[in-house]
Amino acid sequence: MHYRKCLALPSLITALLSIPNSAAAQVSINIGSGPVCPYGYYDFAPYNDTPYGYYGAEWFTGGVFIGAGPWFRGARDFHGHVDNRLDSHHGYAGPHPERGDKPFNHFHGNEMRDGRGHAEGGHR
Repeated sequence: MHYRKCLALPSLITALLSIPNSAAAQVSINIGSGPVCPYGYYDFAPYNDTPYGYYGAEWFTGGVFIGAGPWFRGARDFHGHVDNRLDSHHGYAGPHPERGDKPFNHFHGNEMRDGRGHAEGGHR
């Protein structure tokens, strides 16, 4: 009897230590902010920088681009003017901004966009 009591505690410890530990699964998804572009970026993949003059004033707040593409968090009914002649889908292959470029002041919009890649007609 004394022999069984002496083996009970080590047996219990061994049994508890032999139970496999279950690790908690971790899934992490990070959707970061868009690229830093002085004039914004196209609202369609691959979300490249747009040339100056592509977006109208409604796309900027205090001189800072408010967004377009999958990270755009503007109002659902937001629509802003763009100049689609500077759209790469329409064959534009001209200059694009460099890091640190300053925005310019003139704009000639000919289309409305919602920031999520949807376009509507319209002239400004």
